[in-house]
Amino acid sequence: MAQQLVDQRDMEFVIWEQFDNERFLNGDIYPAFNKKTCDMILKEGRKIAINEVLPTMAESEKVGLEFKDGEVKVPECMKPVFEVLKEGEWGNLAIPEEMGGQGAPDFIASAVAEYLMSANWPLNAYLAMGNGTAAMIQRYGTEEQKKTYVPKLISADWGGTMLLTESSAGSDVGALETTANKNPDGTYTLSGNKIFITNGEHDLCENIIHPVLARVEGAPAGTKGISIFIVPKYFVNDDGSLGDRNDIWCTGIEHKHGIKASATCSMAMGAKGTCIGYLLGEENQGMKIMFNMMNGARMHTGLQALSYASASYLMAVNYARERVQMRELGQPHDAPAVPIINHPDVRRNLLWMKSYLGGLRSFYQYMDYQKEISHHGETDEEKKLANDMFELLTPVIKSYLANKGYDICVQSMQVYAGAGYTNDYLVEQYVRDCKITSIFEGTCGIQAMDLLGRKMGMEGGMVFMAFLGEILKTVNQAKEVESLKDLAERVEKMANKLGEIAAHLGKNAMSPKYKTAFAHSLPYLDVMGDTIMAWMNLWRALVAAQKLEGNPKKKDVSFYDGQIKAAEFFVRTIVPTSMGRMDTIVDFCPAAIDISDDGFGGL
Repeated sequence: MAQQLVDQRDMEFVIWEQFDNERFLNGDIYPAFNKKTCDMILKEGRKIAINEVLPTMAESEKVGLEFKDGEVKVPECMKPVFEVLKEGEWGNLAIPEEMGGQGAPDFIASAVAEYLMSANWPLNAYLAMGNGTAAMIQRYGTEEQKKTYVPKLISADWGGTMLLTESSAGSDVGALETTANKNPDGTYTLSGNKIFITNGEHDLCENIIHPVLARVEGAPAGTKGISIFIVPKYFVNDDGSLGDRNDIWCTGIEHKHGIKASATCSMAMGAKGTCIGYLLGEENQGMKIMFNMMNGARMHTGLQALSYASASYLMAVNYARERVQMRELGQPHDAPAVPIINHPDVRRNLLWMKSYLGGLRSFYQYMDYQKEISHHGETDEEKKLANDMFELLTPVIKSYLANKGYDICVQSMQVYAGAGYTNDYLVEQYVRDCKITSIFEGTCGIQAMDLLGRKMGMEGGMVFMAFLGEILKTVNQAKEVESLKDLAERVEKMANKLGEIAAHLGKNAMSPKYKTAFAHSLPYLDVMGDTIMAWMNLWRALVAAQKLEGNPKKKDVSFYDGQIKAAEFFVRTIVPTSMGRMDTIVDFCPAAIDISDDGFGGL
């Protein structure tokens, strides 16, 4: 039977074979979960994504949102499925039990989220976005704030958002103009306008809790003077019931290139002078608090792109097996037409996508693996290194998965040819929906600046060196397998070269040539991502080769062989191009900085 949304066998391979996550289920860490339980969750998550959620994707896109009198109505087809997901608690799998969640491992929750996101990302966002809001309140809120908001957010009875962006303060958050004035009772009166607010208003939840960035009167300029406030759509009475409407309103929704069933709102606070907010944490600590949510949001944006890519690729593979067109090369002119999967360029394209997709899924699960170690490692040093590794790679996972996920969606459409350009097939929607991931939660350029300016120098560069060391561990193991030795040596050469250009860029970033260095930061992030893909593909091939030596089941032989072929393809056909891109970074062309503004033309 043809796979849909996510290749179930590949997911199982990554979770249980490549990362051996069962090790985390044998102790007291997750007492309610074992491998059998996790497999049941994955199976049921897949079933509900395909049978319940996926049928809403095209219809909700076609129907779109209705905005009237400050209210947003979502497509009717989403409402019963939302209730099914909410009742099944599919949105809070990894949330700790003390917060009202199920306490499942991140690697299982991410796998389920990949199914749900690929089936209808806007619906999943309505369901789960409140988790980030709840996590901030749980960590920084008062006991009263935790009691009031966290359970309702985790259950998805109430929705959550993040009000950060303003028309004059997008990536430059410190330029925001929203103000907060303290009242005698300790509350704050807010005034301002925010834009691009995901889930800012909708009718799936009875209340929406808005964390809002604002500046208290007299606070320092820039990001140092930003505070964060809890601004509920409806006030909450002492008994937990909803009270009066707060003075925060949706003033419009964006008409977008994709994710059209997701409410992207403009929000106004204080139009009537009575928008009340409650300080979260301490004054002037807003950016610190917000970044706890932002890192999670960036991870989920990478997963969003991976989900689109996964579904698109499987649709392309299935279409290529079914679409009969042209005789096979080398056959007589009167030979019958064959499925297009027999044609060399289609096969090349499919393997190109497969090699990236496998690497992307392994990369994402590697990040979940680091989270597990950061919490459950044997020593404090091991925990700290895992947390640092997670921090180092967060901008890469957000930007690289966004761009490569989009590329996979585009190439999936290419397999369909002209049919894929129509809205008769979901691949067209996946292409449009995926584009936002390179813009969401900080553009790729912002991620690259974060990588070069903040992350590469962590612990004096020792975290990056540890990252390279992890790659070389896999390389050394793969060298012991004769059939992988050549691939391992090529990946080793790539990793060493990445280290060289990292030192080159880092040195220049601290020199008068810093602008030229940052002009090369995104190409550097991309080749770092390519290196990770080569590493992950080699790692997958190593595991597969070891499994093949153990007399596997007949049905697994082709799967394991596919991992080795994907690694061979990536290392021998994509890595050389990436090595050439590394040469361009070393060449350090300053043209982008030296060109005059007028030189760009358009005048």
